[in-house]
Amino acid sequence: MSSRKDLPGRLLRLLALLQSRREWSGAELAERLGVTDRTVRRDVERLRSLDYPVTGTTGLAGGYRLASGKNVPPLLLDDDEAVAVAIGLAGAAAGGVAGIEASSMSALAKLEQVLPARLRPQVAAVSATEVVVREDGPQVDPGLLAVLAACCRDLEIVAFGYSTRRREPSLRRVEPHRLVTLHGRWYLLAYDPDRSDWRTFRVDRISDVAPTRHHFEPRELPAADAASYLASSFASANYRHWVRLEVQLPAAAVRAAFFGLIPGQLEPNGDDACVLRVTADSPSLLIQYVAGVVSLGAEYRLEASEELTALIGEVGRRLLGVL
Repeated sequence: MSSRKDLPGRLLRLLALLQSRREWSGAELAERLGVTDRTVRRDVERLRSLDYPVTGTTGLAGGYRLASGKNVPPLLLDDDEAVAVAIGLAGAAAGGVAGIEASSMSALAKLEQVLPARLRPQVAAVSATEVVVREDGPQVDPGLLAVLAACCRDLEIVAFGYSTRRREPSLRRVEPHRLVTLHGRWYLLAYDPDRSDWRTFRVDRISDVAPTRHHFEPRELPAADAASYLASSFASANYRHWVRLEVQLPAAAVRAAFFGLIPGQLEPNGDDACVLRVTADSPSLLIQYVAGVVSLGAEYRLEASEELTALIGEVGRRLLGVL
């Protein structure tokens, strides 16, 4: 007979058994745990008191099962299961699985916080050899995302190295607010006390992340949400290449032609026309927006930076050669 001193460990073993199989008989559980049927019944009641939805039926075919509940109860994972879940979340976060990137990243941050030290090398080794093919953005280290997500969640100041768009190295120490993914890239939105202003950082340019263990009081974001702030930041930015398109279509019709946020300014120009201005470091990115507008079949007037104008002409000649 197990003593009361064994109760916490026995309840954990019982919970693990219930999570590993759809249904157990009382006799099977008693044999596995080395206790009587009566003790199993008492332990099941203890789990129920902790809000675990354990159901039971009587008779020869009776048994116990862990049913669906209103809340997600804590899960008990063995070593192999924990490693598999961590790798799966890392792949979903870095691979940009539509609609679940942020949730995967948040879950990975929670899991890594409690992952035993002996398992971390296994997760790191497998993640390092896992290749997620993405056509719309640079690869990002899932572990780095997890650390940044944890700092956002815990309101912890974080320090890191950062390479600017001119490839100039810098050291930053910021108050992280949110991680946002847009057009295949991850961005960290944070308040930079050294510059007394909000800043966005491309995560693929961040290195040597170091949580400081110093916490901060959250600040009010000067926008409705992180995504809105990011879109506004892009719209007001001035990069090396730019394009301005006057289009004889309503702004809503042009906006509907593109998936997601447009990283630029789109403003009405009367009832049936609009002006689109987009700026970026890469002229090839702007070509996509020029092509998208031209494909709408409406009249337009285009102005662009010198290098982008040359690229548009080259692309046009190549298309004419195909036709």
